[in-house]
Amino acid sequence: MGKRSRQRQKNQTTGRDNRDNASLLMIMHLCVQGWGAGYADIVKENKLFEHYYKEQGLVPEGEFEHFMDAMREPLPATIRITGYKSHAKEILHCLKEKYFKDIQDLEIDGQKIEAPQALSWYPDEQAWHTNMSRKIIRKSPLLEKFHQFLVSETESGNISRQEAVSMIPPLLLKIEPHHKILDMCAAPGSKTAQLIEMLHSDMDVPFPEGFVIANDVDNKRCYLLVHQAKRLNSPCIMVVNHDASCIPTLQINSEGKKDILFYDRILCDVPCSGDGTMRKNIDVWKKWTTSNSLHLHGLQLRIAVRGVEQLAVGGRMVYSTCSLNPVEDEAVIAALLEKSEGALELADGSADLPGLKWMPGVTSWKLMTKEGQWYSDWSEVPTSRHTQIRPTMFPPKDPEKLASMHLERCMRILPHHQNTGGFFVAVLVKKAPMPWNKRYPKVLPLKHVMNEYTISGGPKEKVDGETAEEPPKGASLAREAKQEGVCGPPPNKKMRLFGYKEDPFVFLTEEDPVFTTIQSFYDLSPDFPKLNVLTRTHEGKKRHLYMVSKELRNVLLNNSERLKVINTGVKVWSRNSDGEEFGCAFRLAQEGIYTLQPYIRSRIIAVSVEDIKVLLTQENPFLSKLEDNAHAQAKKLGMGSIVLKYIPNPDNPAEPQCPIQLCGWRGKTSIRAFVPRNERFHYLRMLGVEVFRDKQAEDQVEKDADEEGAAVNEEELDLEMNADENGSSEPKTDSIVEQERICNTSNPFLNV
Repeated sequence: MGKRSRQRQKNQTTGRDNRDNASLLMIMHLCVQGWGAGYADIVKENKLFEHYYKEQGLVPEGEFEHFMDAMREPLPATIRITGYKSHAKEILHCLKEKYFKDIQDLEIDGQKIEAPQALSWYPDEQAWHTNMSRKIIRKSPLLEKFHQFLVSETESGNISRQEAVSMIPPLLLKIEPHHKILDMCAAPGSKTAQLIEMLHSDMDVPFPEGFVIANDVDNKRCYLLVHQAKRLNSPCIMVVNHDASCIPTLQINSEGKKDILFYDRILCDVPCSGDGTMRKNIDVWKKWTTSNSLHLHGLQLRIAVRGVEQLAVGGRMVYSTCSLNPVEDEAVIAALLEKSEGALELADGSADLPGLKWMPGVTSWKLMTKEGQWYSDWSEVPTSRHTQIRPTMFPPKDPEKLASMHLERCMRILPHHQNTGGFFVAVLVKKAPMPWNKRYPKVLPLKHVMNEYTISGGPKEKVDGETAEEPPKGASLAREAKQEGVCGPPPNKKMRLFGYKEDPFVFLTEEDPVFTTIQSFYDLSPDFPKLNVLTRTHEGKKRHLYMVSKELRNVLLNNSERLKVINTGVKVWSRNSDGEEFGCAFRLAQEGIYTLQPYIRSRIIAVSVEDIKVLLTQENPFLSKLEDNAHAQAKKLGMGSIVLKYIPNPDNPAEPQCPIQLCGWRGKTSIRAFVPRNERFHYLRMLGVEVFRDKQAEDQVEKDADEEGAAVNEEELDLEMNADENGSSEPKTDSIVEQERICNTSNPFLNV
């Protein structure tokens, strides 16, 4: 990698590391203020910062001291309940009726604990914030239970720790299940998770028409992104690794012809100086300088331009930063609008989030160098500064043009208004193709179109019923933009891949022999999309089978040479070492059960609340432990993988009102659930079972398990399968010891 490429990658990650990366690192410390080593020594003072923002006039008159006081206060911890699962209402009910009520009456050292409060502007009470500190949590077993609940539900994907202002951009995108979405700078993925949730707003649809392509320039951060996204078990997410400012144009197959993919929604949450995060990232106080924004402005504009180029006409793009600086905010939007020549319009989002307090965007601002020199106009900038300061950093001169941009529709969130971080967001709607994108007739072959891409400096946009015989005036604008280093993407060149070498994504054919036993064993319905099943190897036995949506399959098949895919799909089956003797070589995977189950017509046992309690709290219960109905169903099934399905009864509101589907194994005389520990805890809580992990007991149990192996019924071991060396009763699979450790739910952790 060349020096310039390394610097560009460093720039793209610098600002982001000041905000969302901290969120992922704090997942295991929910409700804890993010104080790190050495932070106590940092003085929360920066005279240059105060002077700069006083001069800019962004804070209403008389509020500046209040603003600065808020910036020095620790940021409240904020949690969000994942909204796409039908379990969300049950989790909210559990939070409000159990934990929040108990906390409300709690006093520690004579001080009344402030209960968590719902964010007034987030829909359906799905987001909450609290000021509880680590010190307070340690003093109360009740709060420790609450903390364990949050950690466990976060690991299961049912709750996300996310800064409040970070939740705003996905809401303003107005996602619908059929939208094709690009998240340009996605890592570590809290906003990406929101986008996925919105795609799956209807849980009865296993494969929404839309999808999310989540990109990040940093290869290592892409794996943090994968970790976040995989908690949601969606077949409609793809994680890719590219420089957002020149992310490749993708092809899709449309009605038998090659076409270019344009996105319905784009999230452009760009790298920034991060001065809105001072409440969370304390070191910004000593590192802040005006030169940060000057260095990032060009990159931010290039990323934004690349975004609108790939946005479909009629689509929406949300541009956001966690910076309060107009150079990174309004200046980028104004430059984008000016170069679009009317193709873009700022949308009015004032009615979209009722209850959210925000300041309108500004129409005038100044630049200041780190030496303290102010500039109000490009004409004032000396030639020696032209490499650092660009014309696009200043407000447009023409008052009429400035007024037509409606920059007041931009939204700036100030920390002291609703006890949040600082943030900027703008919603752009694309009214027409960008002027530098030459239109092309449908009859042009794609090869010719892609060759033209390198000439005119941008991807071609199709407009139904229109052909273009000569380049529009925007073509010259693109050349001018490339000279400024702003708008034109680089010419096509062979993609250079860095980071880890990923295994290939190999789609199965309908005739693949792996489907022979799977089809008969699980009685898959005729509409099961076999072509959507993929594996990660060309050679040897297939260990795991994954599924993606039809639309993502289209993207994968048509872009293998231009797209670096890190991860996609959801696991639906895993191989058993000796699975053939049970009728099928593949057992069901819990990750993909909600995607796969609608196509399964056999091997399903309807279970009750009491059955689930037995299955999740007992290691390997005999069939007789189930209630009569489930027992009768289980006796009719042969050994092997099964689905345990709970259907809510609306006449009994005391029971969970959300469907529950678990993977299990029908043994010769017993039955068990194959569910990871945190998901076991999640379902038990939904059933009203008190779950509390005693850390000392947990350590002892794990030590005993290492020394002696998990306790299982000896008859089951002899009759059902060959025991592995640790004595596990699970059918032999890859990483069997690890799976046993994960799925273990021993009674010392449960107060049933």
